[in-house]
Amino acid sequence: MANDTTDKSLAELGRRVLEIEADAIQAMRPRIGDEFAAACRLCLATVGRVIVTGMGKSGHIGGKIAATLASTGTPAFFVHPGEAGHGDLGMITRKDSVIAISNSGETVEIVTILPLLKRLGLPLITLTGQPDSTLGAASTVVLDTSVAEEACPLNLAPTASTATALAMGDALAVALLESRGFTAEDFALSHPGGTLGRRLLLKVEDLMHTGDEIPRVEPNASLADGLVEMSRKGLGMTAIALPDGQLAGVFTDGDLRRTLDQPIDIHNTTMADVMTQHCKTARAEQLAAESVRILETQKITALLVVDDQNKLVGALNVHDLLRAGVM
Repeated sequence: MANDTTDKSLAELGRRVLEIEADAIQAMRPRIGDEFAAACRLCLATVGRVIVTGMGKSGHIGGKIAATLASTGTPAFFVHPGEAGHGDLGMITRKDSVIAISNSGETVEIVTILPLLKRLGLPLITLTGQPDSTLGAASTVVLDTSVAEEACPLNLAPTASTATALAMGDALAVALLESRGFTAEDFALSHPGGTLGRRLLLKVEDLMHTGDEIPRVEPNASLADGLVEMSRKGLGMTAIALPDGQLAGVFTDGDLRRTLDQPIDIHNTTMADVMTQHCKTARAEQLAAESVRILETQKITALLVVDDQNKLVGALNVHDLLRAGVM
C-alpha cells in the first residue's frame, strides 16, 4: 500500500525531480565541444535525410528530435529499430546519416542493425550514457548524455537520461538551424497550420474585404448615410473616399460615440465634418501580423487598406484577424 502523503510532500517530490533533471542537463554543458561540432558537421554534410532511431522511451525522444530537426531546416524522420530489420531499412539510403539514441549503448535492436548501417557506409551519431559501449564503439561521433542518477527513486525509469537526450537533440537542432541561416519565415513554411505559420504567412490581402464589401461613402454624404453604410457592412467603421478612390478619412464606432455627445443633426451633417483625417492604414502586401501590431498600438479595432497612391483597396477588422488565428 502506498505511503500516506501530504500535498506538501507531493510538491517536494515534484521539485526534486525537476532539480535532478536540471542538474543532469546542466552537467552536459562542459561536454559540448569538438564531438558536438563534429556531429553538426556530419548533419550539415548529409545530402539525404538524418535518420533518428531509438527503442522504448529513447524511441519516443527520437521521434521528437526527428520532428524538431525536420521543422528547423534539417530533413529528418524516425525509423523504429525493431521494424528496421523487417523491411524498414529500405527507408534508409546511402545519402543519409543516422542518430541513434540508447542510454545503455547496448540496445539489442540497434546493435543488430549496426552491420547493415556500416555496409551502407552511413555516418553514425550516438547519444548514449555509456560512450564505451558497443554502440559507442561503432559510432562516428559519440555524444555523452550520461547522468549521475535518474529522477526515479528506484533509479530505474528513464527520466533524467531521457531529459538529457532530448536536450542534446534540441542543441543539435538549434545549432544546425543557426548554421543554415534558417529564418522565422522558413519555419512558417513548414508550419502553415500553426499559429506562427499563420502569423508569418498570411498577408493583409488574404483577409481584407474588397469591392462592395468595403464600407465606403463620399465626403459630402450625410452622417445618416454613413451610419447606414457602417451598419450594412458590419466592420465598425466606414471609409470616406473621393470618387476616384482617394482615401479622405475614416469614421468609426468611436467617432460616432464622440459625435453623438454633441448637439448635431445627422441628416444635415456631412461625413467630411465628422471624419478622422490622416487615419492609420495598412498595405495589402503587409503581413497580417503587422496589422495586429497597428491595431494594438493605436488601440483601434479596424483598418482601411490603401495602395501606393493612397487609394482605398480593402478593409479589415479585429474579428477578421481573430477568425484567421493571427491574434
